[in-house]
Amino acid sequence: MSNAIKKLVERFSDQRESYKQSDYNEAQTRADFIMPFFKALGWDVNNEKGVAEPYRPVVHEDVLKINHAPYKRPDYSFRVGGVRKFFVEAKKPSICLKTEKGPAYQIRRYGWNAKLSLSIVTNFAELAVYDCRRKPEKEDDPSIGRVLYLTYTDYVEHWDELVERFSFDAVWQGKFDQYAAQVATSKGAVEVDAAFLNEMEGWREKLAHHIFSENSALTPRQLNFVVQQTIDRIIFLRICEDRGIEDYGRLLSLTNGLHIYKRLVELFLHADDRYNSGLFHFRNEKGREQPDRLTPRLKIGDEVLQEIINNLYYPVSPYEFSVLPADILGQVYERFLGKVIRLRKQDIAPSTQKPKYEAVIEEKPEVKKAGGVYYTPSYIVDYIVKQTVGKLLENPKAKLRSGASDVHGLLKKRLGNGKHSVSRLKILDPACGSGSFLLGAYQFLLDWHLEQYLREPDKWLKGRKPRLYQASGGTWKLTISERKRILLNNIYGVDIDPQAVEVTKLSLLLKVLEDEQSVISQLSLFKERVLPDINNNIKCGNSLIGHDFYQGQQLGLIDIDTQYRINAFDWESEFADVMQAGGFDVVIG
Repeated sequence: MSNAIKKLVERFSDQRESYKQSDYNEAQTRADFIMPFFKALGWDVNNEKGVAEPYRPVVHEDVLKINHAPYKRPDYSFRVGGVRKFFVEAKKPSICLKTEKGPAYQIRRYGWNAKLSLSIVTNFAELAVYDCRRKPEKEDDPSIGRVLYLTYTDYVEHWDELVERFSFDAVWQGKFDQYAAQVATSKGAVEVDAAFLNEMEGWREKLAHHIFSENSALTPRQLNFVVQQTIDRIIFLRICEDRGIEDYGRLLSLTNGLHIYKRLVELFLHADDRYNSGLFHFRNEKGREQPDRLTPRLKIGDEVLQEIINNLYYPVSPYEFSVLPADILGQVYERFLGKVIRLRKQDIAPSTQKPKYEAVIEEKPEVKKAGGVYYTPSYIVDYIVKQTVGKLLENPKAKLRSGASDVHGLLKKRLGNGKHSVSRLKILDPACGSGSFLLGAYQFLLDWHLEQYLREPDKWLKGRKPRLYQASGGTWKLTISERKRILLNNIYGVDIDPQAVEVTKLSLLLKVLEDEQSVISQLSLFKERVLPDINNNIKCGNSLIGHDFYQGQQLGLIDIDTQYRINAFDWESEFADVMQAGGFDVVIG
């Protein structure tokens, strides 16, 4: 039995009434009781061992405050080997966790969106463990999904049980996962990716029917483009709201009034000024591809947009985009892209009438032939990235035997601009789909750079463009400019499907924006457009067919649809700089 937990319980018991006062706040509760509680369970809550930031066992996630939002991010993420295992949400003792619906819905919402099995809400006076595999509903009784409930008077008696399930050693040894499997409640267990996929498929169908009925001159290719762009842009801005980059509720405010799409386009134009992303590109700019002139001219009625936007907000929405991982969103899109919008001729009599068409959603032929969409599990992506990119970046100590000076010298070269620089490493996925392998490679590079910079943090904190900064809670992070630099220098992809290309770009851009503090700083202090234009990195084309396919053929005899379907790709011109420098170093996928 830990003496520390006995002392905590005694201290709380002695002054229980004062701690239960409303002026004793959440921050005080965390510092006085909750963090010492988990420290007694063997968690290095302040990273006193100094492990590398990507493997920090407890991440303080309370750095983000969202104005007017009902919730913020979870207070703590508990991890082993850099992998999230459970969230802990802290409350002050004056809140009754056993009977109040809000705290239970909040922690279940966080855990469900992050695809965690269990998570904890506590104010030390009470501790509740929730099964987060069941889709949360706002009106759920707080007992739903609750698999363990204790009060502070139970801690001493049940301490061995808590250690066996929630201590660092228990999580490391797999006992936490075993416990999660034992207490799983199968009823209502709809995972977040399946639920969000159903949501998106509903939006696509409604938008396709509505947009084509109001804009009947659109071709099938144009219709797919405008529906996809509308969904992507709304999701992007909504995610930015939950991360505190955009004002919370800005999209929702559009539903209070008429002409929603006209005002939505104004938000898109504003986003073009802020983000410099191909997702929002409406004006001619030197060195960039042609802007989108099509979507701003669309006619879209209020009702369909009102329904989509309302379903993305609390309390209607169970989604918490601040904790929804980029790879899960990518898996959703992978399956979403298995279908396409087509125009089907309607049967109309008499035959002299002009034919009419309707928009229908159909499975792509190649998907139907394959028996469905298959995405690569994250653990396989991680393994392949580690065995490819990781081998090129492995610890130089494994290669050098002549002492620390050589190690330091090689690191200096790798972080510099010379021929040995990691910035010259070119990673390609020639069939990138929704971008899962590129996301994995990009995350690996982010972690690697952070680890190297932390060898000499003072050096990388300075300069005109610092690469490192220290966030609230003491965690070290890469600056947004450094995250952009790594993406533009190292990550490349090609796919024959234009929709897949757009999804890959969206996923990578959201990964850039995962560090909210640096993004907000750049927007407010430097007034810079915070996202890179990655149209020169992620391209649409057939990786296996070059333009020599048309040699000996009269191009004019091949119709536009056939050319579009073949989508020949010229590597030498599309990636001229890379090919002239010797080509790609790593090909994954």
